[in-house]
Amino acid sequence: MVNELFKRTINFPEPVFLEETVSTNLYLQALCDRTRQEDLTCVYTSFQSAGRGQRGNSWESEKGKNLLFSFVVYPSRLEAGRQFLLSQITALALKETLSQFADNIRIKWPNDIYWKDRKLCGTLIENDLTGTHISRSISGTGVNLNQERFASNAPNPVSLKQITGHTYCPKDMLLQILERTAHYFGLLETEQTGVLTTRYKQCLYRKDGLHKYKDKGGEFMASFKDIEPSGKLVLEDEDGAIRKYMFKEVEYVLPSPTLTGLNKNSNTTAP
Repeated sequence: MVNELFKRTINFPEPVFLEETVSTNLYLQALCDRTRQEDLTCVYTSFQSAGRGQRGNSWESEKGKNLLFSFVVYPSRLEAGRQFLLSQITALALKETLSQFADNIRIKWPNDIYWKDRKLCGTLIENDLTGTHISRSISGTGVNLNQERFASNAPNPVSLKQITGHTYCPKDMLLQILERTAHYFGLLETEQTGVLTTRYKQCLYRKDGLHKYKDKGGEFMASFKDIEPSGKLVLEDEDGAIRKYMFKEVEYVLPSPTLTGLNKNSNTTAP
């Protein structure tokens, strides 16, 4: 049952299921190009042949095992300089839904979902502008739900089933994610964005302590300081210098992935 806190502030249409598609983002873009859809119109699938991730990467997903979905919203008055709020909405909805089933779920800036040091979800958001405002935003997410083996060279994937040993219904999970998305989108539309930003920062991966990062100058140790409204990550290095980065300007240096902490009953292969 969905937490009563997340009663719908916006009624969303029944998600559209596709047995297979090239990409849920591309499918939804084509649908929206033909005619404007309702806010939170969503498509999901068992398999996409050309799923895309950030940095132009593909998204590995075994057919029928995971949750692959995209939804559209039409922000009524969101300036382009505040588009990072859309990343916060999606990341919070994912994080809070998945945290019902496992501990140690965090948001890795800007919008990946991590369990410990391993990647559970990835999101690609594509925005259209009209003048200085965002007229349409399509968010596409892959959730590693029931996959037990990862064959690609991705460095650190993990699925919810690997973590808990349980199997999950993709549609049930999707409806819970959309409930939370509707709640947070309602906050955006009513200009209650302080709640979004505060919760987002509280949920960040590597929020506390010194950690290793890498930029064009090489590796360094730093602690988290802030996220600016533009989405810029603010770090403080060991020497006390403040470093600010937009997406793709800095990398998290991750420890080598291990199977430690995964459910021992899960049929798991290290990536």
